[in-house]
Amino acid sequence: MSNSTRDVVIEIYDAYARGDLDHVAKYIDDDIEWIIEAPMQIFQFAGLRKGKAAVLETMQGIGRKYELKSYVPEIVVVEGDRAAVMSNTSFVQRATGRVIRVRLANFLRFRNGKVIEFREFANTFDLVEQALGREFDL
Repeated sequence: MSNSTRDVVIEIYDAYARGDLDHVAKYIDDDIEWIIEAPMQIFQFAGLRKGKAAVLETMQGIGRKYELKSYVPEIVVVEGDRAAVMSNTSFVQRATGRVIRVRLANFLRFRNGKVIEFREFANTFDLVEQALGREFDL
């Protein structure tokens, strides 16, 4: 692929924001290592996934539980084959209708124009409170 890493990052995030997983899939390496850091008891799609098929299945699983309302990358930093993206997002939890707003930090590594490594981080305490619909009294 002749696109720069920055161009590929922007294309991936634009495609995801419009729900075009087929287009996103073009940029996922067959041997990707994908980790979403979040409590797996609350978010079954969290944790480690290896391989393109597992990642695409996970993305579809997220879509079954959450309707994407907004996914806006606010900061994109690219250095060589690595990128960091801070996004402001909102989803509707399909089971409850609750709107969940979260800022996500993603770290990606590329090889030959495809993502080979993906890590996602969020304020999981806040995210769990939103998903469960209640604040924790600590």
